[in-house]
Amino acid sequence: MTASLDLVDVDSLLNSEELAIRATARRFADERLRPQLPEWFESGKIPARELAKELGSLGFLGMHLTGYGCAGVGSVAYGLACLEIEAADSGMRSLVSVQGSLAMYAIWKYGSDEQKDEWLPRMAAGDAIGCFGLTEPDFGSNPGGMRTNARRDGDDWVLNGSKMWITNGSIAEVAVVWARTDDGVRGFVVPTSTPGFSAPEIKNKLSLRASVTSELVLDDVRLPAAAMLPLAKGLSGPLGCLNEARFGIIFGAMGAARDCLETAISYAQERLVFDKALAAYQLTQAKLADMAVELNKGILLAVHLGRLKENGSLRPEQVSVGKLNNVREAIAIARECRTILGANGISGEYPIMRHANNLESVLTYEGTSEVHQLVIGQALTGHAAFR
Repeated sequence: MTASLDLVDVDSLLNSEELAIRATARRFADERLRPQLPEWFESGKIPARELAKELGSLGFLGMHLTGYGCAGVGSVAYGLACLEIEAADSGMRSLVSVQGSLAMYAIWKYGSDEQKDEWLPRMAAGDAIGCFGLTEPDFGSNPGGMRTNARRDGDDWVLNGSKMWITNGSIAEVAVVWARTDDGVRGFVVPTSTPGFSAPEIKNKLSLRASVTSELVLDDVRLPAAAMLPLAKGLSGPLGCLNEARFGIIFGAMGAARDCLETAISYAQERLVFDKALAAYQLTQAKLADMAVELNKGILLAVHLGRLKENGSLRPEQVSVGKLNNVREAIAIARECRTILGANGISGEYPIMRHANNLESVLTYEGTSEVHQLVIGQALTGHAAFR
């Protein structure tokens, strides 16, 4: 965040390592991502494997995990990297967070030593891309209704079913797939080269176009017994992974909001309306002030939650507070910034409409706003209102 936007001196809350990681992520976003994003968004294609290796070389994949070639940085440092990458594009941050906080985290947290040794070093380096198969065509907010199943056949497992809206699916070497078994919901580490596995890419998206989104199809996918994640049983496994990914979104959404606000301020300074700068009008300044206040509040919330995570006291409802507030405010900021640019706000020459479109997806993935409201509601009342 530029000094002029850091109204409450957030930088004073960050240590030297966090500032250095943020600077590295910002430089990568500015030099590698921003120049190409209009083309990637327009074409709906990205050089994902190339980007994964570059991100891996910088230590950004699974960076908050320890061992196996992972950087082992703190939660706030990881969040700041997400913020800077999403300031370029939400799809780019999705690549990072699905790799590190879903696929890698699932193996790191719940996997066997053999699974960790086989996959985590390659994934941290970006030499292997992972995806996370939980959502199904008919079961998003209610993962407990999943139909994908795994049955025992001798010593093997045989998986059948499908998953939907899976980031990185078509380019992944490994998929963490959650399936119903006679022993409850279990996770499986599935090499995507396994016969019966396919991942057709989803086309015609109007959001997250600079990201690979796929369906996963499992047709009698046969796996050895060792493919099951031994330490994950029931929905607590995948939901724990989702909380990891949601944490990155709390920071990341503020990156998209910041980029919109910086664009709007720059535009308003240069745009002349009735012979004076648009930025000189009271209505424009009121909009900018309100948005800057919400941006700073959101970043303060993200840093605070990051500190709670670092000391091991972050609760799921607190993650929901961050995700609900920050994504909701980010999309409101994007829409308000678009009004300042007028018709130019819908042009691909500026990033605002791209961010707004992306944030429509961020608003509903990793738990819709309504789901997070209910999580918070349960914490407030003690009553679960999910059914």
